[in-house]
Amino acid sequence: MVPEFKKVTEVWPTISTILHFPESEEDFNQLVELADYIMDISKGAEDHPLSGLLDIVGTIIEEYEREHILEPEGDPIGCLKELMKEHGLKQKDLTELGSPGVISEILSKKRDLNKRQIKALSKRFGCSPTVFI
Repeated sequence: MVPEFKKVTEVWPTISTILHFPESEEDFNQLVELADYIMDISKGAEDHPLSGLLDIVGTIIEEYEREHILEPEGDPIGCLKELMKEHGLKQKDLTELGSPGVISEILSKKRDLNKRQIKALSKRFGCSPTVFI
């Protein structure tokens, strides 16, 4: 037996509680947290020892999203309004976008979303940033 196989089989009972295809939104969110944690540790370096693990986790996340998370289509603000409706949110709940005035300008299409706002919205709604571009 290859020595690495023994190591893998010894740690698998612990790892398998996190590293598996998600069966629920909670499982999915745990994998997203793991990916974020690995990104923080590795700083996105492709030569980091955990980059392979990040690839595997990312692949599992992508597959789950493809099968379970429908992304709205249309213009960015229309998508935002639809997501707000689905999640029972009001304009005042979107504090990550800025002040009430900024939120109002965005929702009335007088102001475009910036990168920070797009990132915050994609994180809040668990969707691709491209929904808001």
